[in-house]
Amino acid sequence: MEAAATAGAGDSSFEPSLWDDFFVSYTPPCSQMSEEWMRERADELKVEVHRMFEAVDEMRVADSMILVDALQRLGIDNHFQEEINTTMRHVYTGELEMPSSKELHMVALRFRLLRQHGFFLPTDVFDEFRDGTGNFNTCLTTDPKGLVSLYNAAHMAVPGEDVLDDAIAFTRTHLVAMKGSLVFPIADQISRTLDIPLTRYMPQLETMHFIIEYEQEDGHNASLLELARLDYSLTRSAYLKELGTFCLWWEDFYKDVNLTYSRDRGVEIYFWGFGVFPGEENTRARIIFSKVIALISLMDDTFDSHATFEDCKNLNEAIQRWDESAASVLPEYLRMFYTKILSCFNEFEDILELREKYRVAYVQKAFMLLSKYYLEEAKWCNEKYMPNFKDQVELSSMSSAGPVLTLAALMAAGNEATKEAFEWASSVPDMVHACAEIGRFVNDISGFKKGRKNKNDVASSLECYMKEHGTTGEEAAAALTAMVEQAWRRINKAFMEIDRGLLPAVTLAVINQARLSVVVYYGGKDAYTFTSDLEDLITSVFLKPIPV
Repeated sequence: MEAAATAGAGDSSFEPSLWDDFFVSYTPPCSQMSEEWMRERADELKVEVHRMFEAVDEMRVADSMILVDALQRLGIDNHFQEEINTTMRHVYTGELEMPSSKELHMVALRFRLLRQHGFFLPTDVFDEFRDGTGNFNTCLTTDPKGLVSLYNAAHMAVPGEDVLDDAIAFTRTHLVAMKGSLVFPIADQISRTLDIPLTRYMPQLETMHFIIEYEQEDGHNASLLELARLDYSLTRSAYLKELGTFCLWWEDFYKDVNLTYSRDRGVEIYFWGFGVFPGEENTRARIIFSKVIALISLMDDTFDSHATFEDCKNLNEAIQRWDESAASVLPEYLRMFYTKILSCFNEFEDILELREKYRVAYVQKAFMLLSKYYLEEAKWCNEKYMPNFKDQVELSSMSSAGPVLTLAALMAAGNEATKEAFEWASSVPDMVHACAEIGRFVNDISGFKKGRKNKNDVASSLECYMKEHGTTGEEAAAALTAMVEQAWRRINKAFMEIDRGLLPAVTLAVINQARLSVVVYYGGKDAYTFTSDLEDLITSVFLKPIPV
């Protein structure tokens, strides 16, 4: 790894920040309604929704499923988690009247929602829609709502479920064929889900679209829609305040460490925190998690893009010692950064409640391991060593920061994170490894499609696959895409097998991270390195006017 002669000399090869101090000084337009009125009205509407759930025992499964699906897609399910969990248990145990087995949309919706809530439902519920040869009936091709529902449900597959492979191929073929002849909102929903299936899409982004589409849904509930609009407006206001505060912190932090070769990505870093922790109630979690992302980003760029191999060894030595006195082993340009790492972890411990402080040690240990993984990659690069594909994936999935970010998300979370969750995550179970593989593979596919290659980078998983299997880059990208699909299925399987008490924490720490990776690297983009790739999305999420 070749370093520039001096640090802080403007030697960055990355694009500059697109946003500068925009969100620090941004003032949202004044609302016609006061925040106090909006909160009071939202509370009134929440009471109405609670009453809907009080009648759940008299509901058919169809009614309860439609309600739960609407709450989730409108982004207001966080206010009714206890009721939703109770409803899903009732649906699973058959305590509610079953929907018609001939109505594809409802059968698929029930299948998807149960699996998304950790209940395994066998695929034989779809036998009704297949002919004597096992193929899906062609009569379904006139039912776009049923097809898109089946397409989304099928992406909750676990390894080996061939019938869901058939469902995905069948529905995708016919959805692509029909989407040009359909109108809003079903046409937009089909296009969106063909890009990224609903179960893998960031819920906040689905809400951004669905809050406009829901009004056009047959039988939509006006109270749910009004609550969703009010909640969206209030939550966005909270996000914007946080984003301004975080960007101010980042400006000072980035200036203090003076690692000008690293990516200046304050807004994009916050977007990662936003992606993992939705909801106004998760302010603390978003800020803590975003600060961990910031530390990792700077460390990654140091090992990967700037430091000499000797600098890498010294930085890793200091991180393993984890003591201020270890700064003496570092070159001058890294000393402030090292000091900031230690002070940030001290800050995390100060922020956490007494019963939560044990969490920091788990993240610190994982952070120290991440440094070792970065050093191993630096060693491979220094020796111009190209590993076999298996070894490369084993190391690079760990250096993707997925495991440490899983623990960081748990550290930042509230009551969802238990000691059992930390023990589970720190063992890097297959579910965590699969999430890390998704991040690694979509990143490497993006690097190939962008034509991006730092001369100091270790060989990517895609390049190792090409060499080992004698393929073209496009063939290797296709192979890695198939591995991403299998990784998702491993996540689905583990989610339905894990202790139910861990499900809320796992959703935050693993599934939301995987969803975020899919969005950030979708279509060969790298919306962290190339900040313009994320510009439209950030503008839509934080700045685009919404109806209230």
